[in-house]
Amino acid sequence: MGTQRKLDRKMILELDTYQVLDDRFYAVRGDAALTTHYTGCRWAEGPAYFPAHRTLVWSDIPNDRLLRLDETTGTVGVFRHPAGHPNGNTVDPQGRLVTCEHSHRRVTRTEPDGTISVLADGYQGRRLNSPNDVVVARDGAVWFTDARYGIDSDYEGQRAPAELDECYLFRADPTSGDCQIMADGFQRPTGLAFSPDGDTLYVADSRANTIRRFDVLDTEQGPLSQLRGGDTFVTGTAPSLDSMRTDTDGRIWIACSDGVRCYDPDGTHLGTVRTPEAAANVTFGGPKRNILYICATNALHSIMLAVNGSPLGSR
Repeated sequence: MGTQRKLDRKMILELDTYQVLDDRFYAVRGDAALTTHYTGCRWAEGPAYFPAHRTLVWSDIPNDRLLRLDETTGTVGVFRHPAGHPNGNTVDPQGRLVTCEHSHRRVTRTEPDGTISVLADGYQGRRLNSPNDVVVARDGAVWFTDARYGIDSDYEGQRAPAELDECYLFRADPTSGDCQIMADGFQRPTGLAFSPDGDTLYVADSRANTIRRFDVLDTEQGPLSQLRGGDTFVTGTAPSLDSMRTDTDGRIWIACSDGVRCYDPDGTHLGTVRTPEAAANVTFGGPKRNILYICATNALHSIMLAVNGSPLGSR
C-alpha cells in the first residue's frame, strides 16, 4: 500500500511537471519534480555552468548582481555586485565567463585573474543597445543579440536613447573585438543557440514570439562565418519565447511564459517542463550535463533529464 502511494505521488508530480504533446517527449523526461535552489531574485536570467568546479553563475538583473550556486553543497552567494545589470552569460572553451551587461551596454569576459576584458561595446562608433544573450561558436567567435530592454527603463539597466537603428544579431571577433552585423529584421532578439554540430544557429525574438533558424556558412577567407536563411522555425503560442540551449540530439529547450518548451529539430513542440513562474533562461549542467538549470522570474530551479546538453549548444 505504501509503495502504491509513492507511485501515485510520483505520477501526480510528473503530471504537474511535464506537459507531453508528442510521444517522443516521454523518452527525455527525468525527475518527477523540480528542485528549487534559490528564490531571492527580482528577475533571474543567464545561467552559465562551470564543470571544472561544479558551480553555476546567473544574473539577477534589477538587483545588478551575479549569483553563484555551488552544486556540491547547494549554497548560494553573490559572485559580483555591482555587475553592470548583467543578463545573458556563457562559458567560453577556456572556461572563462562571458557576460552581457545592460547598463554598460557591452559584452565582457572575466579573465582567470578576475579582471574584466571588454569584448564588444559598439558598432561603427555607436554604442550597442543592451546586449541580451551570448554564445561562443566553434571558432571562438562571440555571437550576441542586442535588444533594447536595458535602455528602455531603469529597471533592467539605465534609460537611454538607442544609437543603433535596429536590434541586431552580432558576431564579435574574440581578439580584435570587431563587430559585424550577422542578421537583422528582429523586434527584440533574445536567446540564441547553436546546433550540436555548429551548422545551425537558432535566434529567438521575444517580442515577435518566434525562433528563426539560420545555416552557418564558413567562408574561404578564414574563420569568419556567414548566415543563410533566417526563416521562422517556430511561432510560440505562449508569450515571450526567450533564451535557449540545445541537447546532443539537437532538440531545442527554450524558456517562455509557461515553462521550458522542448522542440524537435523538425520544429515539433514535443512537450514542456512546467515552472511555477515564467521562465526566462536555461542551461545544461552537472557532471554529465544532464541537469537543466532554469531561471524563472525570482527563482533558480533545476531538473535532471534523460538527455545531455550539447557542449556547443550550451556555451
